[in-house]
Amino acid sequence: MEGELKNFISVIIMGFISMYYCYYIAAKIPQGLPRLISLLPVITLFSVLPLNIHSFHIGTPVVFILAWITNFKLLLLAFEQGPLSPPPPGAHLFILTACSPFRIKQSQPKTKRTTGPNVVSEAANKAALLALLFHCYNYRQCFPRQVLLILYFFHTYLTIQLFLALAAIPALILLGVELEPQFNAPLLATSLQDFWGRRWNLRVSDTLRPTVYSPIRSVSTRIIGPRWASLPAVFATFLTSGLMHELIYYHITREFPTWEVTWFFVLQGIFVDIEIVLKKKLLFRLHRSVSGPLALANLAVTAGWLSYRQLLRNGVDEKVINEFNAFLEFLKRFSMI
Repeated sequence: MEGELKNFISVIIMGFISMYYCYYIAAKIPQGLPRLISLLPVITLFSVLPLNIHSFHIGTPVVFILAWITNFKLLLLAFEQGPLSPPPPGAHLFILTACSPFRIKQSQPKTKRTTGPNVVSEAANKAALLALLFHCYNYRQCFPRQVLLILYFFHTYLTIQLFLALAAIPALILLGVELEPQFNAPLLATSLQDFWGRRWNLRVSDTLRPTVYSPIRSVSTRIIGPRWASLPAVFATFLTSGLMHELIYYHITREFPTWEVTWFFVLQGIFVDIEIVLKKKLLFRLHRSVSGPLALANLAVTAGWLSYRQLLRNGVDEKVINEFNAFLEFLKRFSMI
């Protein structure tokens, strides 16, 4: 545990140095190819830097922030787009904006501002639910595989929620702003398009939309017209998401990719495209009480078949449980000092 914390601190220091370079040097270079070339070393570094961390609970958030969120924002910065253009005033705000997996609400009534205690309470609730899940894992040999997959899904959901709640605290302290929610009741989705576009991990959607979806839709509009331009854009977006998940999985497992998670997102892209075609071609739509459960069933089947297979095959579930137990032991030893 102590060694991983040292590695984590080293990664953070390297990240800060790189971001100061981006703010004081790269952002001053003319936009376009020259600025992109100046940012490529940082983008490459952020893609491999998390390899120094082997812990699942520390390494996964780091690779998500550096290799995905921050890198995509830097790509947008190269072409004078995204939240870093123009650069926020001050290096600390630039770094916070680049590395933060959240978005500030545009309209913020003072009477309804989110406060630090609310976020801390939310994080505590998610942590308590995760602790309950870990307790259930002590009896995992008694659970059918399908039940375990459901538990792993909620584990993923709660872990992301906890991480994002903790990541929001610096913004609340430094900026005193209200943040947009990271999820929007994903279990209430009425379709796959609704689930991925408006409910699940919305900050990832925010990064993929300007970097992949919008440019490809713009090009497709000129080639096949506006009616169907969204189809290749949606597919390319899901393909990109699959490849980024593959990168995250590689950081987690340190095994050569077997591409199941990429195929999961490719299939989701195909299914969403089919939904779009059917909605435009058919004169009626399924009621949400029917389409919603069908969408969730689709996700459950394909995720159990593809998304979790790589992780389970490489024993990531056991690693996560062992790390949690090691963390508890670390806390016990620390409390006795």
